[in-house]
Amino acid sequence: MDEETAAGIGTLLAGMKLPAAKPEIVAHASEQGAEAQEMAALRGLEDREYESAMDVVEALRPTQPYLPEPVPGEPREESGEPPGGESYTA
Repeated sequence: MDEETAAGIGTLLAGMKLPAAKPEIVAHASEQGAEAQEMAALRGLEDREYESAMDVVEALRPTQPYLPEPVPGEPREESGEPPGGESYTA
């Protein structure tokens, strides 16, 4: 979604009583005369409750990239040697 559409959605939701669930947000935007592109974006929202207009905009156009949790690999078998070899104990 482009920045202009996201800003338009933020404006549409100004004055709406929040928190609100997705169906309420979609209905409010429709009543406010949202454009087809804005309505399509709102219909694509996750079905949950949103705390603020910025929460809705963030869900539609995240400012922070999604970074999945790293999956730890299997530990390697220990060599039995101290780190640095003989220099470690000398």
